[in-house]
Amino acid sequence: MLNRIANTIERHAMFHAGQSIGVAVSGGADSVCLLHALVDLAPRWNLRLHVLHLDHGLRGEESRRDAEFVRELAARLSIPATIRAVDLTASAGNLEQAGRHARLRFFREMISAGAVERVALGHTRNDQAETVLFRFLRGAGTAGLAGIRPVTDDGMVRPLLEIDRSEVEDFLRARGIAWRDDSTNASPEFARNRLRHRLLPQLAREWNPAITETLSRTADWALAEEAYWEAEIGRLARQALVERDGAVLIRAAALAALPVATGRRLVRRAIQRAKGDLRGIDFGPIAKVLELAATREGDGRLQLTGLDIRRSFEWLRFSRPSPKPLDYQGAAPVPGVLRVPAAGVEISLELIERTEPSGGAHSVYNESETSCLDWCSLSGPLQFRNWRPGDQYQPWGAAGVEKIKTFFQEARIPIWERRNWPILLDGPSIVWARRFGPAAAFAARPGSRVLLVVREHYESGSGAAASIE
Repeated sequence: MLNRIANTIERHAMFHAGQSIGVAVSGGADSVCLLHALVDLAPRWNLRLHVLHLDHGLRGEESRRDAEFVRELAARLSIPATIRAVDLTASAGNLEQAGRHARLRFFREMISAGAVERVALGHTRNDQAETVLFRFLRGAGTAGLAGIRPVTDDGMVRPLLEIDRSEVEDFLRARGIAWRDDSTNASPEFARNRLRHRLLPQLAREWNPAITETLSRTADWALAEEAYWEAEIGRLARQALVERDGAVLIRAAALAALPVATGRRLVRRAIQRAKGDLRGIDFGPIAKVLELAATREGDGRLQLTGLDIRRSFEWLRFSRPSPKPLDYQGAAPVPGVLRVPAAGVEISLELIERTEPSGGAHSVYNESETSCLDWCSLSGPLQFRNWRPGDQYQPWGAAGVEKIKTFFQEARIPIWERRNWPILLDGPSIVWARRFGPAAAFAARPGSRVLLVVREHYESGSGAAASIE
């Protein structure tokens, strides 16, 4: 069994020579077996072991005795130990999950503090089988069926993942090694216990005597599939996903054109980047996102816990839920630069005195992001603010007054960009709007002697600056 554990360690490159390894020891058979196995195997990689134990206080005196058992075990083996206690008895919701999260936080803290470089956990092939079956019954895809990872990005490794629980107990009995039994492992209150003690034995009796091995092989197969897709979707995500202002965007047509399997995985990647994780994301939301992408026109919205997905024109946007945007307003510095972080744009304002007559509203700079106003036609200090429903004006070259919302629709401006759209006003009159240019009544003309040049750009300017948050 030790050779098989060593092969698992080497196959997944769990350890490197000379590393300090935290060994998560609860006191149960699996973790005690893991500790003794690593004591025997440590010289192969010159590992330095450190026992880690978290007493979460969920079983009262029994938990405290477990902690003392682990302390004494580490002392007998002359291995340093860190034993920490937390009180989760007041935690709301799933206590089993709360305990698991507390342990992982503890292990990650030990790694980030430099006390250990990796943490070895005692999950066995039986744990793997239970996880795969549990996730299958909840509707997981291939990523879920990959089960428990042998090695994770946050430094967790599982050397016993190809060892059966029965082998663990045989190993301990043969060596006369004691362990602690967790009384909650027999409670039918927990779903995993019902799988372990009822469903899996029934499947083994009535359907497949090798069900544990079969489910474990399924995890191996799915993990290899995921390794391939991870690289493939990573390549595709670099091409298709756009990250902007904390959100992730993708063109709906590009997503709809992908094969379904690829599209689903790209949606998962977009959600993971925007939300930070995939908790609570199953087949249903992903299918709905693909439906949103498949529609030729229009808009739509899908709101999930910790995630807001919107379709507007040709774009899909994934973001965390955000509070309603606040209106902004302030004085426009002339000359100067107005930064509008919420809109991701800077507006520079420059006065130019002209000595020779020339063209009109776009004559000074031949750029679509630049407009010219007749400074002498403006009556007072200028103000900047965001667009608000009902705003209307007549841009230079337009036949008449129109609502700016109409211009948004014609220009296919996504809904999420509109509220922060900068507007320049002279008193109550809109004299300029981002992208749509100067108002006809205030635009520079051939006879204009002093021009206010309004320029949109995305790079920091120089000179005086004001900022509207």
